[in-house]
Amino acid sequence: MKKISSRNAKVLTAGLLSAIMIFTGCTKADDTIKVGLLHSLTGTMAISETPVRDSELLAIKEINEAGGVLGKKIKVIEEDGESDPAKFAEKARKLLADDKVATVFGCWTSASRKAVKPVFEELFGLLWYPVQYEGMEASPNIMYMGASPNQQVVPAVDFCAEHFGKKMYLIGNDYIFPRTANRIIKAQLGQMDGECKGETYVPMGHTDFHKIIEEIKYEKPDVIINSLNGDSNIYFFRQLTEAGITSDIIPVMSFSIAEEEAHKIGTDILKGHLVAWNYYETTETPSNKKFVSSYKTEYGPDRVTGDPIEAGYIAVYMWAEACKKAGSFDVEEVRMASKGLSFTAPEGTVTIDGGNQHLYKPVRIGKINENGMIDEIWATTGAIKPDPYLSTYEWAKGL
Repeated sequence: MKKISSRNAKVLTAGLLSAIMIFTGCTKADDTIKVGLLHSLTGTMAISETPVRDSELLAIKEINEAGGVLGKKIKVIEEDGESDPAKFAEKARKLLADDKVATVFGCWTSASRKAVKPVFEELFGLLWYPVQYEGMEASPNIMYMGASPNQQVVPAVDFCAEHFGKKMYLIGNDYIFPRTANRIIKAQLGQMDGECKGETYVPMGHTDFHKIIEEIKYEKPDVIINSLNGDSNIYFFRQLTEAGITSDIIPVMSFSIAEEEAHKIGTDILKGHLVAWNYYETTETPSNKKFVSSYKTEYGPDRVTGDPIEAGYIAVYMWAEACKKAGSFDVEEVRMASKGLSFTAPEGTVTIDGGNQHLYKPVRIGKINENGMIDEIWATTGAIKPDPYLSTYEWAKGL
């Protein structure tokens, strides 16, 4: 029998050990699990999406420092959607097909979410979406961390009708969320004998609102309902103020302005105007004190949190918990494990609805103060069941 040399024996032993390690999933490469972050880091939506990316990175850092997920450290693969839905779809395909990430956290506008939705469904990936939206959707490949319309739009309109009046002017960017939200609002106004005093849409990144503001002055609504996104809000509110329309003359209820946007737009302009969200930096919970402190420690004392920022943070932790519960990173196993999963979030306890993959969330109406922070002026007593199709509202049938 031919004798195996000492050198060959070592090579053979190393090869056998490598094979065993590969078979058992214990290679060095397997010490990490890849996830994708897909946000607009450039373009008109960067003002809003970059801070959400930051909160996701913070959650990933915290989880890694605590030992990771199922013994693996999270490795980030980041892509820029460039505020362009087509680019979002392209980058989503890259993350899933080429980078083979376990999951993706990302998007903001409904246009970007709609663009990536068929990609995630085709390749059976899992997107954790951090922003309130117009509803009328429930994909098995998306986890909806923001508010559905019954957790933001509907209660905001009810609040405005009760406190300011039922004559409302609707303004938004020309894409899915504003148009669908305003269709909901018009049906809601019809049910309460209210009146839509105008409905206007502008392209993303629009900067000249002078003619629209003249129309608003002529129509004299009780309140303006604003679903503009990104830096269009900067120009709209500046020009509104220049025209003499302040919050004490015609209040504006906004659906996409949080603390980050308020500081960039200017607190002197926004003071007294209203927003509808599920979380504010000022929300009083023990978990929020820790979250705000950690966020400012990581990114600087002048940085602020906000609803989508908190939702991005929630998303990473809920994915990690679902993986632990499933004992796997497999998309279907994680998706099934997430059903009914609860998490003690900065906004309070949130739970994933097993039927539609949206969160039970509290609703909060806020007023922007002179410091650019948001004071809660009304809230539900607990978390509200998500109803993305507004199936429990008689007036919403047919939408």
